[in-house]
Amino acid sequence: MTRTPRPTGSSKAHDPELAHRLSRRGMLGVAAGATAAALLGAASPATAATSAQTATAGRGRPVLPPGRLGIQLYSLRDKVSTLGFAPVFAELKKYGYDEVEFAGYTQGSAGPITLAQLKRLARDHGLNPIGSHVGYYADDPNAYTFAQNLDKVLDDAQALGLKHIGTASGPFRYGSTVDAWKRAAEEFNTYGAAARARGMKFYQHNHSEEFSFATDNPKVRLYDVLLAETDPKLVYLEMDIFWAYSGQFRFSKRPDGTPAPFEPLDYVLRQPDRYPLFHVKDGVSDPGNQYGYRMTDVGDGDIDYQRFISGVTRLHGHRLAHHWQAEHDNPAESFTFARRSSEHLHSLREKC
Repeated sequence: MTRTPRPTGSSKAHDPELAHRLSRRGMLGVAAGATAAALLGAASPATAATSAQTATAGRGRPVLPPGRLGIQLYSLRDKVSTLGFAPVFAELKKYGYDEVEFAGYTQGSAGPITLAQLKRLARDHGLNPIGSHVGYYADDPNAYTFAQNLDKVLDDAQALGLKHIGTASGPFRYGSTVDAWKRAAEEFNTYGAAARARGMKFYQHNHSEEFSFATDNPKVRLYDVLLAETDPKLVYLEMDIFWAYSGQFRFSKRPDGTPAPFEPLDYVLRQPDRYPLFHVKDGVSDPGNQYGYRMTDVGDGDIDYQRFISGVTRLHGHRLAHHWQAEHDNPAESFTFARRSSEHLHSLREKC
């Protein structure tokens, strides 16, 4: 059954995907239990080899375009809340990252920070703040969401110098019917127009539910409604590749059992200009899991990123047109995840 996201604060323990969507609406600030010294110790000089060294191995042109590897800071929320942004940024640069995507602008227990300080920290460490996730809507009229505080959200994004500002919330505000998604699409167009007026792009990040079918017309895939009803000059997409393949696993048949196969990469190849950002998240195939995959560090799973990234970057004029953000919702050790994911992606070479 298709779900309608609940406001933050509703019960979500039973649904890991919904819990992930809702948790990203708030600012970072979950304190970690380990000391700062112990956390930094996890990335010793021996293990923190730069991806630039890794990139020298192998033959052929690197699959990953230069200057386009980022990371979604949600993956490092434990380190940010315990150490602060500066030590985290220093580690990321050591691992070969070029960009960061925010999931909140606070440091939690590490102490307060201003947007000007945050912008300067990123630039001082050679990292480009490329985008940010903010909630779509909430019941609280004062909530920090696009629906409730659009101007404030855009003010903050502009202060950080972001080129993209988006949401990881699905367009389920009004339900899962075709008309409900058309209504949400109208709101997305409004946010996109407001962002464009400030020189930014508004984007939506998918989970697997977006690839489900409309409850009033099970022949219609909801993601197709979003694409059709949003203005391509105002609303962009950040494909979370893991969740897209999870959607393929879950929704390649309609509710009546008739086949409805789709390939996530084909969506991008048909409209590459609509996908400036990607989440590079890996998973081990597991048909016994309701989502079809178990999330893992990039390179340890079964998603073919050599094929996917090459498929996009080989398009004429698109090698440098996209940004690739590594992510893991709950890594076993977040610095290790960041380092190993960068090493793997930099090691990929195009097939001759």
